[in-house]
Amino acid sequence: MSPKILVILLWVVTTPIWAAPHIEHWLTANGARVYFIPAEELPMVDVRVVFDAGAARDENKLGLAQLSSALLPEGAGNLSADAIADRFDSLGAQFGTDSARDMAVVSLRSLTKPEVLLPALETTALILAKPTMPEEAFERVRKQMESALQQQQQSPSSLASRAFYHLLYGDYPYAHLPLGTLEGLARLTRDDALAFHQRYYVASNAVVAIVGALDRGQAEELAEKVIGGLPAGESASALSPVPEIKNSEKQAITYPSTQTTIILGTLGIRRADPDYFPLYVGNHILGGNGLVSRISVELREKRGLTYSAYSYFVPMRHYGPYVLALQTRNEQAEEALKVLRETLKDFIATGPSEKELQLAKESIIGGFPLQIDSNSKKVQHLAMIGFYNLPLDYLEKFSSQVKAVTTAQIRAAFRRRVHLDKMITVMVGGTVKG
Repeated sequence: MSPKILVILLWVVTTPIWAAPHIEHWLTANGARVYFIPAEELPMVDVRVVFDAGAARDENKLGLAQLSSALLPEGAGNLSADAIADRFDSLGAQFGTDSARDMAVVSLRSLTKPEVLLPALETTALILAKPTMPEEAFERVRKQMESALQQQQQSPSSLASRAFYHLLYGDYPYAHLPLGTLEGLARLTRDDALAFHQRYYVASNAVVAIVGALDRGQAEELAEKVIGGLPAGESASALSPVPEIKNSEKQAITYPSTQTTIILGTLGIRRADPDYFPLYVGNHILGGNGLVSRISVELREKRGLTYSAYSYFVPMRHYGPYVLALQTRNEQAEEALKVLRETLKDFIATGPSEKELQLAKESIIGGFPLQIDSNSKKVQHLAMIGFYNLPLDYLEKFSSQVKAVTTAQIRAAFRRRVHLDKMITVMVGGTVKG
C-alpha cells in the first residue's frame, strides 16, 4: 500500500463519526416558517425567532432596526420592563433580542416543565405582538446607542470597519452599521419604531427555530403560542442586487496611535452561493486558520510585521464582504499592506497545495461537530438555515461538501470572485500615507 493511500485511509478512519441532527419543517397557521430539531438530552428548549427586519430595512432612518429590536422587552401589553425581567428571572428563563444587517432576532431558553415553559412562551408572545415601547425607554435606548457610536469613534478598528463598508457598498443598504449614525438616531421617533415593528414583525416575515426536548406535536404547539398572536402580514420586499465594484479605492484616516489598522477587501459571497464551499475552504487556508494560515505565516512568522493577520467571508442574503485585516506599527504599514496583497495575489494565481487542502479539510471537518454540540449552537444554525432558505440536509451534507472541494475549484472560485483591481483598502493610524 502506498504512503498516500495509507494517509487517506487513516484520515477516513480517524474522522469523527457523528449523526447530523434531523430537521423538521412546517408552517404555522399565520404563515411563519418553523424549523425543529428534537433534542432529548436535556429538559430544555431553545427558541429563536428571526425576522427579515435588520439594518438593511432602515432605509433613510439609520439605526431604526436596532433601536426597535432593543425596545421590545421594554414593555408589552400591561407589563413594564421590570415586570418582564422579573417574570423571566422567576422562571429561570433567558430572553434576548439582537439585530444585524440582515435580520432581527428574539431568543428564549427555558426548561420544558409546563409550569415554567408556558408562562415563558406567553410572555415572549406578548413581547412580539404587543410591545409598548414607552417614550422614556425610547429615549434611554437611543442615548445608549449614541454612546456606543461615540465609543466606536475612539476605536481605530471601528473607524476602519465603518469606512470600509461605506466604500464597499456606497448607497446600498449594507453600507451603514446597524447602530446607525448620530445624525440618524437624533431624527428617529417612537412612532418610527412602532411603525417599523408593525411592518416587519409579522408572521410572513418570520422564521421560528426550535431545538429541545419536545416531540413534533409539542413543537407545533410551541410555535403557535409564540408566533400565533402576530398578523400574517407580508414578507419584506426583496433588496436590489449589490452594485458591482468597478475600481479599487483606498482611504487613509489619520488617528493618534502607534499602530495602523489595515482592512483590504471586496465583495464576497451570498449565504446560498454556489461558490460557498470552495471559497470557504480556500479562505481557511489563506487566512481563516489562525497562526498557520498563509497570511499569518507571511506577515507574522516570516517578517514579524504583525501579531495577528486574518481573512474571512461574511455571507449574507446578498453579497457580503470579503475581509483581510491586520494591525501593524505605523512605520511598517505600507510594507505590511504590500505583503498582504502579494500573498493574496499568489493564492489567486496558484491556489493551495494538495497538502494544504488536506490539512484544511481535516481541520474543518474535525471541528464542525463542536459548532453544533449544544442546543444553543444548533438553534443558531437552524435559524440560519431557515432564514437563508438553505437545504434541510445542510448540516448532514456539510462534511461531504467540504470533502468534495478540490484545489482546482478553489483556484477557479478565487479567480472568478476576488479581483485585485477591484479592492477596497482602508488604513487607520498615526502616520498613514494616502
